[in-house]
Amino acid sequence: MEHKLFDLGDFSLQKGSVLPSARLGYTTLGELNEAKDNVVICPTWFTATPTDTATWMTGEDRALKPSKYFIIVPNHFGAAVSSSPSNTPPPFGRGTFPRVTAYDNVNAQYRLVTEEFGIERIRLVSSWSMGACQSYAWAALHPEMVRAIAPISGSARTAHYNKVFLHALIRAITTDADWNDGFYGDKPPVRGLRTFASIYAGWGFSEAFYREEVYRGFGASTPEEFIGIFWEPFFLKCDANDLLAQIQTWMHNDLGDHPTFAGDFDAALGAIRARTIIMNAETDRYFPPIDSEHEASRIPGATTRPIPTIWGHLAPFNPVDQAFIDQGIEELLAD
Repeated sequence: MEHKLFDLGDFSLQKGSVLPSARLGYTTLGELNEAKDNVVICPTWFTATPTDTATWMTGEDRALKPSKYFIIVPNHFGAAVSSSPSNTPPPFGRGTFPRVTAYDNVNAQYRLVTEEFGIERIRLVSSWSMGACQSYAWAALHPEMVRAIAPISGSARTAHYNKVFLHALIRAITTDADWNDGFYGDKPPVRGLRTFASIYAGWGFSEAFYREEVYRGFGASTPEEFIGIFWEPFFLKCDANDLLAQIQTWMHNDLGDHPTFAGDFDAALGAIRARTIIMNAETDRYFPPIDSEHEASRIPGATTRPIPTIWGHLAPFNPVDQAFIDQGIEELLAD
């Protein structure tokens, strides 16, 4: 699947920095119809390329069918295809990459959608995890444009408990002797990345997932083997600076943190006019349904639909849970 690049020029960021010669990576599936009203946006999630996101969110046997919708999959800053620490030249690369917000990502995506494609209406914004966070930001910032959102396993504001997990991930990398303040050259902090993977293993899936030994389906006979088979290869292929840049976006995510809303989280939620179904797994440790319930209570007409699963945060990768998610998406896409 081809990754395209949209040039943003010198891109002003929400927190005061400017990202020189910024680029937004993306891919598209399907065809834009003449009315330009079949548009779906699927922002990427933590570590994901547009290809990764398209693979797991779309398909002719899924709710998001490329034969029916024009699906744009933009890569958020820091995720290796768009401007990131690993591909940005000095003085803004590696350990000096500036902090990017969810709103920065949406502002860049808005430019892509309007300038490159001339799109004025978006039928649905939906994605998983960090992509869900961007779904909220799209609807709050452009309520006249977004018809529906389906945030999956995400939140409009990162909870304190979630931040405890993120701090552990940061320390795993930055306490590695090879970290070198982000300027590690050809010797990345491999030990830190392995620790990072071990921490993630306890959060990505649920306690019940391990108790019922579902990991055996991945070819592992013990939890330790599962970490080595599944989690370590996943993160060892990532650039450590890219991971940290994305964690900063994730940690500071707050829908109310925008001049339009002056820090008022509930006002930001109340600005959303899109039809909204929030789907978080019952066993998700990052984004529990209790947070979704508060968000839905502040978004006009919104509902929550907890995913009944033991797969925790990774429910969207379980075929049974995909069917549950697709049902909600199909409802939002119905005329």
